[in-house]
Amino acid sequence: MATAEMNGATFEIDEDGFLLDYGAFNENWIEYVRGQEGIDELNEEHTKVIEVLQDYYEKNGIAPMVRVLSKLTKFKLKHIYELFPSGPGKGACKMAGLPKPTGCV
Repeated sequence: MATAEMNGATFEIDEDGFLLDYGAFNENWIEYVRGQEGIDELNEEHTKVIEVLQDYYEKNGIAPMVRVLSKLTKFKLKHIYELFPSGPGKGACKMAGLPKPTGCV
């Protein structure tokens, strides 16, 4: 099992770098993924996407589809890709501490 470290915190991750235990999510995880994704600075829009993803996951047990994420955040898909260059599935879901999405997000 692979691990990632940030500011003294250790996280167990899968082969694609996704957090294995959603309960281990914290600010250190966000900083770790931010660095991996090449995002210089997080803003309120990043935070909104992360919070929407987590809320949806906690209620439904899965990540929302792209259209649902766009509708819930009121951000166009293009803008979500601007915020998370590797996309809503790989970048945003990973930063939110969600498991790797199985379908299209």
